[in-house]
Amino acid sequence: MADTARPTTVLNHIGGKDVPAASGAGLPLVDPATGRVHGAAPLSGAEDVDAAQRAAEEAFPGWAATTPAQRQSALLRIADALERDAGALAAAEVTDTGKPRALFLADELPAIVDVLRYFAGAARNLPGAAAAEYTPGRTSVLRREPVGVCAQITPWNYPLMMAVWKVAPALASGNTVVLKPSDTTPTSATLLARTAAAHLPPGVLNVVCGDRDTGRLLVAHPGVRLVAVTGSVRAGREIAAAAAADLKRVHLELGGNAPVLVHEDADLDDAVEQLAPLAFYNAGQDCTAATRLLVHRRIHDAFVTAFADRAARLRTGSPDAPDTDFGPLAHAAQLAGVRGVLDALPDHAEVVTGGAALDRPGFFHQPTVVTGVRQEDEIVRGEVFGPVVTVQPFTDETEALRLANAVPQGLAASVWTRDHDRAMRASRALHTGIVWVNTHGTTVSEMPHGGVRHSGYGSDLSLTGLLDYTQVKHVML
Repeated sequence: MADTARPTTVLNHIGGKDVPAASGAGLPLVDPATGRVHGAAPLSGAEDVDAAQRAAEEAFPGWAATTPAQRQSALLRIADALERDAGALAAAEVTDTGKPRALFLADELPAIVDVLRYFAGAARNLPGAAAAEYTPGRTSVLRREPVGVCAQITPWNYPLMMAVWKVAPALASGNTVVLKPSDTTPTSATLLARTAAAHLPPGVLNVVCGDRDTGRLLVAHPGVRLVAVTGSVRAGREIAAAAAADLKRVHLELGGNAPVLVHEDADLDDAVEQLAPLAFYNAGQDCTAATRLLVHRRIHDAFVTAFADRAARLRTGSPDAPDTDFGPLAHAAQLAGVRGVLDALPDHAEVVTGGAALDRPGFFHQPTVVTGVRQEDEIVRGEVFGPVVTVQPFTDETEALRLANAVPQGLAASVWTRDHDRAMRASRALHTGIVWVNTHGTTVSEMPHGGVRHSGYGSDLSLTGLLDYTQVKHVML
Protein backbone atom coordinates (compact mmCIF):
# COMPACT_ATOMS: atom_id res chain seq x y z
CA MET A 1 0.00 0.00 0.00
CA ALA A 2 1.38 3.41 -1.00
CA ASP A 3 1.94 5.74 1.94
CA THR A 4 2.89 9.39 1.53
CA ALA A 5 4.43 9.36 5.03
CA ARG A 6 7.29 7.04 4.03
CA PRO A 7 9.24 6.40 0.84
CA THR A 8 7.44 4.41 -1.84
CA THR A 9 9.38 1.37 -3.01
CA VAL A 10 8.18 0.16 -6.40
CA LEU A 11 9.27 -3.20 -7.84
CA ASN A 12 8.89 -4.91 -11.18
CA HIS A 13 6.42 -7.80 -11.36
CA ILE A 14 7.81 -10.66 -13.45
CA GLY A 15 6.58 -14.24 -13.53
CA GLY A 16 4.30 -13.67 -10.55
CA LYS A 17 7.02 -12.18 -8.33
CA ASP A 18 7.96 -8.65 -7.26
CA VAL A 19 11.62 -8.07 -8.18
CA PRO A 20 14.02 -5.12 -8.45
CA ALA A 21 15.88 -4.31 -11.64
CA ALA A 22 18.68 -6.80 -12.23
CA SER A 23 21.22 -3.97 -12.25
CA GLY A 24 19.87 -2.46 -9.05
CA ALA A 25 19.40 0.86 -10.87
CA GLY A 26 16.43 3.03 -10.01
CA LEU A 27 14.57 6.20 -10.89
CA PRO A 28 13.30 8.79 -8.38
CA LEU A 29 9.56 9.32 -8.03
CA VAL A 30 8.48 12.92 -7.44
CA ASP A 31 5.21 14.04 -5.85
CA PRO A 32 3.87 16.75 -8.23
CA ALA A 33 1.96 18.44 -5.41
CA THR A 34 5.13 19.11 -3.42
CA GLY A 35 8.02 18.72 -5.86
CA ARG A 36 9.67 16.34 -3.39
CA VAL A 37 10.98 12.84 -4.07
CA HIS A 38 8.68 10.30 -2.44
CA GLY A 39 10.24 7.04 -3.56
CA ALA A 40 11.99 5.12 -6.32
CA ALA A 41 11.17 2.65 -9.08
CA PRO A 42 13.36 0.20 -11.01
CA LEU A 43 15.23 1.36 -14.09
CA SER A 44 14.83 -1.85 -16.05
CA GLY A 45 17.30 -2.91 -18.70
CA ALA A 46 17.60 -5.65 -21.32
CA GLU A 47 17.89 -8.44 -18.73
CA ASP A 48 14.64 -7.39 -17.04
CA VAL A 49 12.74 -6.95 -20.31
CA ASP A 50 13.95 -10.34 -21.52
CA ALA A 51 12.91 -12.01 -18.25
CA ALA A 52 9.44 -10.47 -18.46
CA GLN A 53 9.01 -11.48 -22.10
CA ARG A 54 10.12 -15.05 -21.35
CA ALA A 55 7.68 -15.27 -18.46
CA ALA A 56 4.87 -14.04 -20.70
CA GLU A 57 5.85 -16.43 -23.49
CA GLU A 58 5.96 -19.40 -21.15
CA ALA A 59 2.56 -18.51 -19.72
CA PHE A 60 0.95 -17.93 -23.11
CA PRO A 61 0.05 -21.53 -24.16
CA GLY A 62 -1.72 -22.27 -20.90
CA TRP A 63 -3.57 -18.95 -20.75
CA ALA A 64 -4.57 -19.11 -24.42
CA ALA A 65 -6.02 -22.57 -23.80
CA THR A 66 -8.34 -21.38 -21.03
CA THR A 67 -12.00 -20.97 -21.86
CA PRO A 68 -13.61 -17.55 -22.14
CA ALA A 69 -15.57 -18.39 -19.01
CA GLN A 70 -12.35 -19.02 -17.07
CA ARG A 71 -10.85 -15.74 -18.26
CA GLN A 72 -14.09 -13.97 -17.38
CA SER A 73 -13.97 -15.34 -13.86
CA ALA A 74 -10.40 -14.14 -13.36
CA LEU A 75 -11.13 -10.62 -14.64
CA LEU A 76 -14.21 -10.32 -12.44
CA ARG A 77 -12.21 -11.34 -9.38
CA ILE A 78 -9.54 -8.75 -10.25
CA ALA A 79 -12.24 -6.09 -10.63
CA ASP A 80 -13.67 -6.96 -7.22
CA ALA A 81 -10.21 -6.83 -5.64
CA LEU A 82 -9.46 -3.39 -7.11
CA GLU A 83 -12.77 -2.14 -5.79
CA ARG A 84 -11.86 -3.39 -2.31
CA ASP A 85 -8.37 -1.86 -2.53
CA ALA A 86 -9.65 1.61 -3.42
CA GLY A 87 -7.72 3.35 -0.65
CA ALA A 88 -4.34 1.89 -1.58
CA LEU A 89 -4.88 2.57 -5.27
CA ALA A 90 -5.91 6.16 -4.58
CA ALA A 91 -2.85 6.71 -2.40
CA ALA A 92 -0.58 5.43 -5.18
CA GLU A 93 -2.26 7.41 -7.92
CA VAL A 94 -2.47 10.66 -5.95
CA THR A 95 1.15 10.56 -4.83
CA ASP A 96 2.43 9.87 -8.36
CA THR A 97 0.14 12.29 -10.24
CA GLY A 98 -1.10 14.90 -7.77
CA LYS A 99 -4.70 14.52 -8.94
CA PRO A 100 -7.52 15.11 -6.43
CA ARG A 101 -8.14 11.99 -4.35
CA ALA A 102 -11.92 12.50 -4.25
CA LEU A 103 -12.17 12.76 -8.04
CA PHE A 104 -10.07 9.64 -8.55
CA LEU A 105 -12.31 7.67 -6.21
CA ALA A 106 -15.56 9.09 -7.59
CA ASP A 107 -14.78 9.23 -11.32
CA GLU A 108 -11.81 7.11 -12.32
CA LEU A 109 -11.88 4.02 -10.11
CA PRO A 110 -15.52 3.07 -10.87
CA ALA A 111 -14.79 3.43 -14.60
CA ILE A 112 -11.65 1.29 -14.26
CA VAL A 113 -13.58 -1.47 -12.52
CA ASP A 114 -16.32 -1.26 -15.15
CA VAL A 115 -13.82 -1.77 -17.98
CA LEU A 116 -12.61 -5.00 -16.41
CA ARG A 117 -16.15 -6.23 -15.94
CA TYR A 118 -17.11 -5.29 -19.48
CA PHE A 119 -14.23 -7.20 -21.06
CA ALA A 120 -14.88 -10.14 -18.75
CA GLY A 121 -18.28 -10.47 -20.44
CA ALA A 122 -17.09 -9.53 -23.93
CA ALA A 123 -14.61 -12.42 -23.84
CA ARG A 124 -17.60 -14.79 -24.06
CA ASN A 125 -19.19 -13.04 -27.05
CA LEU A 126 -16.62 -13.02 -29.84
CA PRO A 127 -18.30 -12.53 -33.24
CA GLY A 128 -17.69 -14.91 -36.10
CA ALA A 129 -19.04 -16.10 -39.44
CA ALA A 130 -21.15 -19.23 -39.54
CA ALA A 131 -19.53 -22.34 -40.92
CA ALA A 132 -20.46 -22.70 -44.58
CA GLU A 133 -19.51 -24.38 -47.85
CA TYR A 134 -18.05 -21.85 -50.28
CA THR A 135 -16.77 -24.56 -52.61
CA PRO A 136 -18.24 -28.06 -53.11
CA GLY A 137 -17.16 -30.62 -50.56
CA ARG A 138 -15.34 -28.17 -48.30
CA THR A 139 -16.56 -26.46 -45.12
CA SER A 140 -14.94 -23.19 -44.01
CA VAL A 141 -14.71 -22.13 -40.38
CA LEU A 142 -13.21 -18.96 -38.93
CA ARG A 143 -11.32 -19.03 -35.66
CA ARG A 144 -10.39 -15.97 -33.60
CA GLU A 145 -7.21 -16.59 -31.66
CA PRO A 146 -4.98 -14.53 -29.36
CA VAL A 147 -1.96 -12.85 -30.91
CA GLY A 148 0.66 -13.86 -28.34
CA VAL A 149 2.84 -11.73 -26.07
CA CYS A 150 1.66 -8.10 -26.08
CA ALA A 151 3.91 -5.20 -25.12
CA GLN A 152 1.90 -2.33 -23.67
CA ILE A 153 3.21 1.15 -22.88
CA THR A 154 1.01 3.50 -20.87
CA PRO A 155 1.15 7.24 -20.07
CA TRP A 156 1.34 9.34 -16.93
CA ASN A 157 -1.95 11.25 -17.13
CA TYR A 158 -4.27 8.35 -16.17
CA PRO A 159 -1.81 5.64 -15.08
CA LEU A 160 -4.18 3.00 -13.71
CA MET A 161 -7.02 3.67 -16.11
CA MET A 162 -4.82 3.43 -19.20
CA ALA A 163 -3.17 0.28 -17.85
CA VAL A 164 -6.57 -1.38 -17.47
CA TRP A 165 -7.75 -0.15 -20.89
CA LYS A 166 -4.78 -2.03 -22.35
CA VAL A 167 -4.55 -5.06 -20.09
CA ALA A 168 -8.24 -6.03 -19.89
CA PRO A 169 -8.90 -6.74 -23.62
CA ALA A 170 -5.51 -8.41 -24.05
CA LEU A 171 -6.11 -10.84 -21.19
CA ALA A 172 -9.77 -11.37 -22.07
CA SER A 173 -8.81 -12.58 -25.54
CA GLY A 174 -6.15 -14.99 -24.25
CA ASN A 175 -2.93 -13.00 -24.67
CA THR A 176 -0.20 -12.48 -22.12
CA VAL A 177 1.21 -9.03 -21.35
CA VAL A 178 4.39 -7.15 -20.55
CA LEU A 179 3.32 -3.68 -19.41
CA LYS A 180 5.67 -0.70 -19.09
CA PRO A 181 4.11 2.22 -17.21
CA SER A 182 5.40 5.77 -17.41
CA ASP A 183 8.66 6.36 -15.58
CA THR A 184 7.02 9.07 -13.44
CA THR A 185 3.82 7.21 -12.46
CA PRO A 186 4.49 3.45 -12.17
CA THR A 187 3.10 2.70 -8.72
CA SER A 188 -0.53 1.87 -9.52
CA ALA A 189 0.45 -0.42 -12.40
CA THR A 190 2.61 -2.50 -10.08
CA LEU A 191 -0.26 -2.65 -7.57
CA LEU A 192 -2.53 -3.83 -10.40
CA ALA A 193 -0.09 -6.62 -11.25
CA ARG A 194 0.28 -7.62 -7.62
CA THR A 195 -3.50 -7.74 -7.19
CA ALA A 196 -3.98 -9.68 -10.42
CA ALA A 197 -1.33 -12.23 -9.41
CA ALA A 198 -3.75 -13.77 -6.93
CA HIS A 199 -6.13 -14.58 -9.78
CA LEU A 200 -3.87 -15.25 -12.80
CA PRO A 201 -1.20 -17.87 -13.53
CA PRO A 202 2.36 -16.54 -13.10
CA GLY A 203 3.63 -14.69 -16.17
CA VAL A 204 0.25 -13.77 -17.63
CA LEU A 205 0.64 -10.12 -16.53
CA ASN A 206 4.12 -8.69 -16.05
CA VAL A 207 5.21 -5.11 -15.33
CA VAL A 208 8.65 -3.66 -16.04
CA CYS A 209 9.35 -0.11 -14.91
CA GLY A 210 11.83 2.17 -16.58
CA ASP A 211 12.44 5.00 -18.99
CA ARG A 212 12.20 5.46 -22.75
CA ASP A 213 15.12 3.11 -23.33
CA THR A 214 13.26 0.41 -21.41
CA GLY A 215 10.30 0.95 -23.70
CA ARG A 216 12.51 0.75 -26.78
CA LEU A 217 13.93 -2.56 -25.60
CA LEU A 218 10.45 -3.93 -25.07
CA VAL A 219 9.17 -2.81 -28.49
CA ALA A 220 12.22 -4.29 -30.24
CA HIS A 221 12.09 -7.63 -28.41
CA PRO A 222 11.68 -10.43 -31.00
CA GLY A 223 9.27 -12.35 -28.78
CA VAL A 224 6.68 -9.56 -28.77
CA ARG A 225 3.94 -9.89 -31.39
CA LEU A 226 1.79 -6.80 -30.72
CA VAL A 227 2.70 -3.38 -29.37
CA ALA A 228 0.01 -1.11 -27.90
CA VAL A 229 0.81 2.39 -26.70
CA THR A 230 -1.00 5.43 -25.38
CA GLY A 231 1.30 8.40 -25.67
CA SER A 232 2.53 11.30 -27.75
CA VAL A 233 2.67 11.53 -31.52
CA ARG A 234 6.46 11.46 -31.26
CA ALA A 235 6.36 8.22 -29.30
CA GLY A 236 3.86 6.72 -31.75
CA ARG A 237 6.04 7.45 -34.75
CA GLU A 238 9.10 5.96 -33.07
CA ILE A 239 7.28 2.84 -31.93
CA ALA A 240 5.63 2.24 -35.30
CA ALA A 241 9.00 2.49 -37.03
CA ALA A 242 10.69 0.14 -34.56
CA ALA A 243 7.87 -2.41 -34.71
CA ALA A 244 7.95 -2.40 -38.52
CA ALA A 245 11.40 -3.99 -38.49
CA ASP A 246 9.88 -7.22 -37.13
CA LEU A 247 6.39 -6.72 -38.64
CA LYS A 248 4.79 -6.51 -35.23
CA ARG A 249 1.19 -5.39 -35.05
CA VAL A 250 0.85 -1.89 -33.62
CA HIS A 251 -2.03 -0.24 -31.77
CA LEU A 252 -1.58 3.53 -31.27
CA GLU A 253 -3.70 5.91 -29.16
CA LEU A 254 -1.88 9.21 -29.49
CA GLY A 255 -2.41 12.90 -28.87
CA GLY A 256 -5.55 14.92 -29.33
CA ASN A 257 -6.48 18.56 -29.86
CA ALA A 258 -10.24 18.50 -29.54
CA PRO A 259 -12.30 21.18 -31.29
CA VAL A 260 -15.52 22.29 -29.61
CA LEU A 261 -18.03 23.87 -32.02
CA VAL A 262 -20.44 26.18 -30.19
CA HIS A 263 -23.14 27.43 -32.58
CA GLU A 264 -25.28 30.54 -32.13
CA ASP A 265 -28.35 28.49 -31.14
CA ALA A 266 -26.54 26.56 -28.39
CA ASP A 267 -27.63 26.87 -24.78
CA LEU A 268 -24.78 29.17 -23.76
CA ASP A 269 -25.17 28.74 -20.00
CA ASP A 270 -25.27 24.96 -20.27
CA ALA A 271 -22.28 24.88 -22.61
CA VAL A 272 -20.18 27.03 -20.29
CA GLU A 273 -21.19 25.10 -17.18
CA GLN A 274 -20.32 21.76 -18.78
CA LEU A 275 -17.23 22.75 -20.74
CA ALA A 276 -15.25 24.73 -18.18
CA PRO A 277 -14.77 21.87 -15.68
CA LEU A 278 -14.15 19.41 -18.53
CA ALA A 279 -11.57 21.62 -20.22
CA PHE A 280 -9.47 21.77 -17.04
CA TYR A 281 -10.19 18.32 -15.60
CA ASN A 282 -6.95 16.57 -14.65
CA ALA A 283 -5.20 19.92 -15.25
CA GLY A 284 -6.06 19.62 -18.94
CA GLN A 285 -3.81 16.56 -19.23
CA ASP A 286 -6.32 14.59 -21.25
CA CYS A 287 -6.13 13.76 -24.95
CA THR A 288 -9.86 14.46 -25.34
CA ALA A 289 -9.88 17.69 -23.26
CA ALA A 290 -12.03 20.51 -24.66
CA THR A 291 -9.04 22.64 -25.63
CA ARG A 292 -10.03 24.50 -28.84
CA LEU A 293 -13.31 26.36 -28.42
CA LEU A 294 -14.73 27.52 -31.77
CA VAL A 295 -17.62 29.89 -31.09
CA HIS A 296 -20.06 31.62 -33.47
CA ARG A 297 -19.31 35.34 -33.80
CA ARG A 298 -22.79 36.33 -32.64
CA ILE A 299 -22.21 34.84 -29.20
CA HIS A 300 -18.39 34.88 -29.09
CA ASP A 301 -17.91 37.82 -26.72
CA ALA A 302 -20.66 36.73 -24.33
CA PHE A 303 -19.30 33.20 -24.33
CA VAL A 304 -15.73 34.34 -23.64
CA THR A 305 -16.86 36.49 -20.71
CA ALA A 306 -18.93 33.69 -19.16
CA PHE A 307 -16.36 30.98 -19.82
CA ALA A 308 -13.43 32.98 -18.48
CA ASP A 309 -15.41 33.81 -15.33
CA ARG A 310 -16.28 30.14 -14.79
CA ALA A 311 -12.69 29.06 -15.44
CA ALA A 312 -11.32 31.63 -13.00
CA ARG A 313 -13.52 30.15 -10.27
CA LEU A 314 -11.99 26.68 -10.69
CA ARG A 315 -9.47 25.92 -7.99
CA THR A 316 -6.17 24.12 -8.33
CA GLY A 317 -4.54 22.91 -5.17
CA SER A 318 -3.74 20.07 -2.82
CA PRO A 319 -5.08 16.62 -3.80
CA ASP A 320 -6.83 16.38 -0.42
CA ALA A 321 -8.31 19.88 -0.23
CA PRO A 322 -12.11 19.63 -0.43
CA ASP A 323 -12.45 22.50 -2.91
CA THR A 324 -9.76 21.35 -5.38
CA ASP A 325 -11.06 21.03 -8.95
CA PHE A 326 -7.75 19.94 -10.43
CA GLY A 327 -4.25 19.29 -9.20
CA PRO A 328 -0.77 20.12 -10.46
CA LEU A 329 0.82 19.24 -13.75
CA ALA A 330 2.26 15.74 -13.54
CA HIS A 331 5.93 16.71 -13.54
CA ALA A 332 8.31 19.65 -13.86
CA ALA A 333 8.92 19.10 -17.57
CA GLN A 334 5.21 19.30 -18.32
CA LEU A 335 4.88 22.55 -16.41
CA ALA A 336 7.87 23.92 -18.31
CA GLY A 337 6.25 22.89 -21.60
CA VAL A 338 3.03 24.72 -20.76
CA ARG A 339 4.99 27.80 -19.73
CA GLY A 340 6.96 27.61 -22.97
CA VAL A 341 3.77 27.69 -25.05
CA LEU A 342 2.35 30.65 -23.14
CA ASP A 343 5.62 32.57 -23.09
CA ALA A 344 5.81 32.23 -26.89
CA LEU A 345 2.31 33.56 -27.57
CA PRO A 346 2.20 35.96 -30.53
CA ASP A 347 1.32 39.61 -29.94
CA HIS A 348 -2.18 39.17 -31.38
CA ALA A 349 -3.13 36.62 -28.69
CA GLU A 350 -4.66 37.75 -25.41
CA VAL A 351 -4.71 35.92 -22.08
CA VAL A 352 -8.20 36.61 -20.73
CA THR A 353 -7.75 34.84 -17.43
CA GLY A 354 -4.95 32.94 -15.72
CA GLY A 355 -1.67 32.61 -17.56
CA ALA A 356 0.72 32.02 -14.68
CA ALA A 357 2.20 29.21 -12.63
CA LEU A 358 1.35 29.30 -8.94
CA ASP A 359 4.03 30.55 -6.57
CA ARG A 360 4.08 27.50 -4.31
CA PRO A 361 5.83 24.13 -4.14
CA GLY A 362 4.77 21.64 -6.76
CA PHE A 363 3.84 22.07 -10.41
CA PHE A 364 0.62 24.07 -10.23
CA HIS A 365 -0.70 26.36 -12.95
CA GLN A 366 -3.73 28.64 -13.17
CA PRO A 367 -6.65 27.76 -15.47
CA THR A 368 -5.91 29.85 -18.55
CA VAL A 369 -8.10 31.12 -21.40
CA VAL A 370 -6.51 32.65 -24.51
CA THR A 371 -8.34 34.54 -27.28
CA GLY A 372 -7.25 36.33 -30.46
CA VAL A 373 -5.35 33.27 -31.69
CA ARG A 374 -5.02 32.34 -35.35
CA GLN A 375 -5.14 28.93 -36.97
CA GLU A 376 -1.43 28.92 -37.78
CA ASP A 377 -0.40 29.62 -34.16
CA GLU A 378 1.41 26.80 -32.39
CA ILE A 379 -0.98 26.99 -29.43
CA VAL A 380 -3.79 26.09 -31.84
CA ARG A 381 -2.03 23.46 -33.96
CA GLY A 382 -0.18 21.68 -31.17
CA GLU A 383 -1.42 19.82 -28.13
CA VAL A 384 -0.66 21.91 -25.04
CA PHE A 385 -1.73 19.15 -22.61
CA GLY A 386 -2.24 21.52 -19.72
CA PRO A 387 -4.84 23.84 -18.18
CA VAL A 388 -4.94 26.10 -21.26
CA VAL A 389 -7.91 26.72 -23.58
CA THR A 390 -8.09 28.82 -26.75
CA VAL A 391 -11.22 30.50 -28.14
CA GLN A 392 -11.66 31.33 -31.84
CA PRO A 393 -14.67 32.88 -33.61
CA PHE A 394 -16.33 31.48 -36.73
CA THR A 395 -18.90 32.98 -39.08
CA ASP A 396 -20.78 29.96 -40.40
CA GLU A 397 -20.94 26.17 -40.30
CA THR A 398 -18.47 25.76 -43.17
CA GLU A 399 -15.83 27.86 -41.44
CA ALA A 400 -16.36 26.06 -38.14
CA LEU A 401 -15.72 22.68 -39.74
CA ARG A 402 -12.71 24.00 -41.65
CA LEU A 403 -11.10 25.32 -38.46
CA ALA A 404 -11.97 22.16 -36.55
CA ASN A 405 -10.31 19.89 -39.11
CA ALA A 406 -7.28 22.10 -39.82
CA VAL A 407 -4.95 20.44 -37.29
CA PRO A 408 -2.97 17.19 -37.59
CA GLN A 409 -4.75 15.41 -34.72
CA GLY A 410 -8.13 13.71 -34.98
CA LEU A 411 -9.20 12.07 -31.73
CA ALA A 412 -12.34 13.80 -30.45
CA ALA A 413 -14.66 16.75 -31.01
CA SER A 414 -17.97 18.08 -29.74
CA VAL A 415 -20.80 20.09 -31.30
CA TRP A 416 -23.14 22.34 -29.33
CA THR A 417 -26.41 23.18 -31.09
CA ARG A 418 -30.17 22.70 -30.86
CA ASP A 419 -30.31 21.86 -34.59
CA HIS A 420 -30.37 18.07 -35.05
CA ASP A 421 -29.56 18.26 -38.76
CA ARG A 422 -26.56 20.49 -38.11
CA ALA A 423 -25.30 18.08 -35.46
CA MET A 424 -25.59 15.16 -37.88
CA ARG A 425 -23.80 17.09 -40.65
CA ALA A 426 -20.98 17.90 -38.25
CA SER A 427 -20.71 14.32 -37.03
CA ARG A 428 -20.14 13.24 -40.64
CA ALA A 429 -17.74 16.06 -41.53
CA LEU A 430 -15.48 16.13 -38.48
CA HIS A 431 -12.23 14.19 -38.98
CA THR A 432 -12.17 12.57 -35.55
CA GLY A 433 -12.77 9.16 -34.04
CA ILE A 434 -15.28 10.48 -31.48
CA VAL A 435 -17.98 13.17 -31.77
CA TRP A 436 -20.10 14.31 -28.85
CA VAL A 437 -23.24 16.44 -29.25
CA ASN A 438 -24.15 18.85 -26.43
CA THR A 439 -21.77 17.00 -24.12
CA HIS A 440 -18.05 16.31 -24.04
CA GLY A 441 -15.60 13.83 -22.64
CA THR A 442 -17.85 10.95 -21.58
CA THR A 443 -16.58 7.46 -22.37
CA VAL A 444 -18.35 4.14 -21.90
CA SER A 445 -16.84 0.67 -21.96
CA GLU A 446 -19.18 -0.48 -24.74
CA MET A 447 -18.08 2.14 -27.30
CA PRO A 448 -14.68 2.45 -29.04
CA HIS A 449 -12.15 5.11 -28.12
CA GLY A 450 -9.61 5.90 -30.82
CA GLY A 451 -8.63 8.46 -33.40
CA VAL A 452 -7.50 9.11 -36.95
CA ARG A 453 -4.56 10.85 -38.60
CA HIS A 454 -1.90 11.86 -36.03
CA SER A 455 -4.09 10.60 -33.20
CA GLY A 456 -3.21 7.07 -34.23
CA TYR A 457 -5.13 3.92 -35.14
CA GLY A 458 -6.76 1.05 -33.32
CA SER A 459 -9.39 1.35 -30.62
CA ASP A 460 -9.46 1.02 -26.87
CA LEU A 461 -12.65 -0.14 -25.14
CA SER A 462 -15.63 -1.92 -26.80
CA LEU A 463 -15.78 -5.11 -28.79
CA THR A 464 -13.65 -3.37 -31.41
CA GLY A 465 -10.89 -3.00 -28.84
CA LEU A 466 -11.16 -6.67 -27.93
CA LEU A 467 -10.89 -7.79 -31.56
CA ASP A 468 -7.71 -5.73 -31.96
CA TYR A 469 -6.03 -8.31 -29.72
CA THR A 470 -7.09 -11.28 -31.85
CA GLN A 471 -6.10 -12.74 -35.20
CA VAL A 472 -8.30 -14.62 -37.63
CA LYS A 473 -7.57 -18.12 -38.88
CA HIS A 474 -9.44 -19.80 -41.72
CA VAL A 475 -9.91 -23.54 -41.25
CA MET A 476 -11.21 -25.56 -44.22
CA LEU A 477 -12.54 -29.08 -43.67
